[in-house]
Amino acid sequence: MAVGNEHYDVVVYGGTSAGVMAAVQAARMSRRAVLVCPETRLGGMSAGGLGFTDVGNKSVIGGLSREFYHRIFRHYQRDDAWRFERREDYGNVGQGTSAIDEEGEAMWVFEPHVAEAVFEELIAEHGVPVYRDAWLDRGGDGVKRHGACIESIRTTDGRVFSGRMFLDATYEGDLLCEAGVSYRVGRESLREYGETWNGVQTGVYHHKHWFRSPIDPYSERGNPKSGLLPRISPEPPGEYGAADRRVQAYCYRMCLTDVPANRVPFQPPEGYDPRQYELLLRVYEAGWRETFEKFDPIPNAKTDTNNHGPFSTDNIGYNYDYPEASYERRAEIEREHTRYQLGLMYFQANDPRMPEQIRRRMAEYGLAADEFTDNGHWPHQLYVREARRMGGAYVLTEHDCLRTVDTPESIGMGGYTIDSHNVQRYVTRDGIVENEGDIGVHPEGAYRIAYGCLTPKRGECENLLVPVCCSTTHTAFGSVRMEPVFMVLGQSAATAAALSIDRSHPVQDLPYETLRERLLADGQIL
Repeated sequence: MAVGNEHYDVVVYGGTSAGVMAAVQAARMSRRAVLVCPETRLGGMSAGGLGFTDVGNKSVIGGLSREFYHRIFRHYQRDDAWRFERREDYGNVGQGTSAIDEEGEAMWVFEPHVAEAVFEELIAEHGVPVYRDAWLDRGGDGVKRHGACIESIRTTDGRVFSGRMFLDATYEGDLLCEAGVSYRVGRESLREYGETWNGVQTGVYHHKHWFRSPIDPYSERGNPKSGLLPRISPEPPGEYGAADRRVQAYCYRMCLTDVPANRVPFQPPEGYDPRQYELLLRVYEAGWRETFEKFDPIPNAKTDTNNHGPFSTDNIGYNYDYPEASYERRAEIEREHTRYQLGLMYFQANDPRMPEQIRRRMAEYGLAADEFTDNGHWPHQLYVREARRMGGAYVLTEHDCLRTVDTPESIGMGGYTIDSHNVQRYVTRDGIVENEGDIGVHPEGAYRIAYGCLTPKRGECENLLVPVCCSTTHTAFGSVRMEPVFMVLGQSAATAAALSIDRSHPVQDLPYETLRERLLADGQIL
C-alpha cells in the first residue's frame, strides 16, 4: 500500500558519490531535488574504504568533485584531525602523484568516516531530503511511465516519488533497467567496436596480478582426477577476443591499522574454511612476497587495502550474477565476499603454514576500530567495479580514451588508466592455473566524455540520465569508473536535467552549447 506520493523536479536514485553530487547540483540550480537510496550511508565507495583515490590526471577534476577534495583538505588542516599520527609524519604519497596539493588546496587520500561526513555536510547545507534504506521495487511496476517519460518510481515500502527528471546514480543500474532502457553486462568482442583490450584476454599480463611461476591447480599435485583446489573454475576461459557476460572481480576496500589502540584483531568469520586458501599457500611456496604492496597509507596510520597479486582480496568468479540478481541474491554475494576476505586475513595472520615473516606482520594488523562502527568495522559498500552499462546515445570506447577519435559534446574528462581487474581463474591446457581479464593501458593524456554517454537512446526514455552505469564499452568503463569522474558526471547529469526542465524537452534535445556554458560556469573541465 502506498505511504505517500512526493513530487520533485529531480529524483536521484542512488546514494553514491555521483548521487550526492547530482542532488547538490540540482539544489544549487534551484530545483526541488530528492535523494532516494537503498544505502543507509552516503558516498558509495568514496566513503566505503576507497580513500586512496584512483584519480589519474588531477587537472581535469573540477566542479563539485574538486570541491569535495578541497573540503577533505580543509579537514586535515585541523590539528584535531590527526589522532593516531602526526600530519608531518604522514608523507605525501598518492596514486603516482601527491596525495596533498597544497597549492591547489585539495587532498586525495582520506579516511572513510571523513569522506562520509563531507557528503553529509553537502547534503545538509543544501537542504536535500534523503530517503535511506529505500529500495526500488523491481517486481515489474516500480517505474511508472507515460509514453517515453518516467512519471514516478516506487520503493518496496510503497513510497512513491514523482518527478520531472530522474537520475540513476546506482552502481548496478537498477532504475535504467526497470525503465526499459537498453544496457549490457559483460565484455564486448574485439570486433564489435574494433577495440584491442576488450573480450576474453587470455595470455595478457599487464599488472602484477598473475601467477609468475607455474602453479599446480589440483588438490593432489599432478593428479587431475583429484579435483581442483577451491577458487579455480573448471570452465574453459573462452576464445581470445570473444564477448562474454562475466564481470571483473569485486572486493571490499578494507580500512586496516597496526596501531594497537585502534586495532580490532582479525577473527575467523562464520563458516571459515582454511581450505579456501590452499592456492595462496602454493603461491607463497613459489616465492611470492608482495603481500603488503597495496596496503596503501591513508591518514592516522590506516590503510586502504586493495587487491594485489594472483590470489588476494579480489573474489574472482563469485560475482557474475550480481549485476542482475535479486536483492536477496546480492546480499548472499556480499556475505560470500565478506566471509572470503575476512577469512583470507585471518588465515594469513594465524595459519602456521604461512611464511613466518608474513604471518607475524599480518598479525600486527586489524580492522580500524574507529571506522564503520555500526557494521563491525567492516565497509558498508562492496566494490562493485562494474555491473550494467547503459547502451546510450553515444557509446564511449577505448578509442575515445586513447584519443584516436574526436569525442563530441564533452561534459567532463577522464584521465585514469584503462583498468580492469581479473575476470576469471581457470586451468590451462598445460595443467597450470591462470588468471584472465586484468588490463592496464595508459592513455597519453586526458580524454573527453560525451554527453550522449549519460542519455538513453532517442525514444527509449526522455527524462532519465545515468552518470554511473553510463554508456561505455567494458574497456572504456575501466577508466571512467573512478570516483572523481563519477562525481563529475553526477554534477553534469543534474545540470542537464535542470536545463531540460527549463525547456520542457527531452534530455536528448538539450542544446549542447547551453549545457556547456553552464558546466563551465560551475567549474567543470571539458
